[in-house]
Amino acid sequence: MASDDCEFCDLEAFRSFGSPVYIENELCLFGNSDDGEGLRGSGIIVPKAHRPTVFDLTPAEVTATFELLNEAKRRLDTRYAPDGYTIGWATGTAAGQKVFHAHLHVVLRFADEPFAGRGFRWWLKQQDNRRPQL
Repeated sequence: MASDDCEFCDLEAFRSFGSPVYIENELCLFGNSDDGEGLRGSGIIVPKAHRPTVFDLTPAEVTATFELLNEAKRRLDTRYAPDGYTIGWATGTAAGQKVFHAHLHVVLRFADEPFAGRGFRWWLKQQDNRRPQL
């Protein structure tokens, strides 16, 4: 089941992107980039079937995602030797989801990067991000 207006449903484009690390299993794909956008080597895992959010994944797709995540880590460790990873899903516009096809971000983290040590919750704890009292 693909959606015509979903960029992640174009599996052939995903496959032909030229990812330095590309892995595919029966239900999911992983690809990454060295193009300079974000942290070098970071990538995403997407289900082959169109699923708008992580909550729409089947149990088999969840299993396949985490199998791919473990294989991606082995390959990324070999190629990039990161000092850590930030792994996450964004679900819904308020959470920052821009493409409504579930995708797991696999972000390589390095001790010498400017925001090292600031995980995905860092900005949640900032005073400027407090909701107004109702």
